[in-house]
Amino acid sequence: MGKTAFIFPGQGAQYSGMGKDFFDNFETARRVYATAGEATGLDVAELCFTENADLDVTEYTQIAMLATEVAILKVLEEKGLKADCAAGLSLGEYGALAAAGVMELPQLFWLIRCRGIFMQEAYPSGGAMSAVLGLDAETIGRICRETEGIVSIANDNCPGQIVITGEAQAVQAASEKLAGAGAKRCIPLKVSGPFHSKLLAGAGEKLAAELEGISVHAPKIPYLCNVEADYVTESGKIKELLVRQVSSTVRWRETMERMLADGVDTFVEIGPGRTLAGFLRKMNRDVKVLNVAKVEDMAAVPGQTP
Repeated sequence: MGKTAFIFPGQGAQYSGMGKDFFDNFETARRVYATAGEATGLDVAELCFTENADLDVTEYTQIAMLATEVAILKVLEEKGLKADCAAGLSLGEYGALAAAGVMELPQLFWLIRCRGIFMQEAYPSGGAMSAVLGLDAETIGRICRETEGIVSIANDNCPGQIVITGEAQAVQAASEKLAGAGAKRCIPLKVSGPFHSKLLAGAGEKLAAELEGISVHAPKIPYLCNVEADYVTESGKIKELLVRQVSSTVRWRETMERMLADGVDTFVEIGPGRTLAGFLRKMNRDVKVLNVAKVEDMAAVPGQTP
């Protein structure tokens, strides 16, 4: 028998109106948005469902995305869908934490609200990120190390798509070298900071302080963390890994390769967009990937009806 994994997207997939049909149709989803609002002092439903500029601002994006992912997750769980493991890309790792049941939801929502604020404030100007297409991670890592200034790999998403991060001048210089080394394209990203670089270490330290007061439980299902691309099955390392994640490379390609090698043959992408499905199909075109972003998408999930 194959295995099923829940996977959760990160920032960039958000859009106004995300999750509203789940909110309208399921009391379970309404409770999740209410819990997120009570935990953070924000009208999270309003943030997600109406046109507003805040949705694309990191400190608000993160709570909006997580609330939507958890709302959909809880509806799927209520309908009886179970996973053998979970993972999430960057912010999406907190969706995996919800699937694994390692924190109470109010604490999880408060933590992601703090994470968004800390990341927004950590490096308000002078940072950049760029997507590098068509070049391997080893070459990109070497060129980043050889470039003056702070620049490193932020996301190893899939073969042929890697994101670099750091000081704007260093990212630009590395991008020029990477183009010369054979990269098909280097595309500057519209982001508000140099995420997953050591420039955000201060945000991680602040997150560590918040984590001190939060209770962490052993995962009900194993999840794979971004920092090590390995399973987390015990509670002892969870806080440390979340602190490191803010300023460390997201090893998503390795995470998916590990799941595939371990017999996962069905992936359910929970939340807005189809980004993770696209990454997976570049690794294995035969893998089954289901996207649940809207109520109607549930019809494609075995045993589910919209």
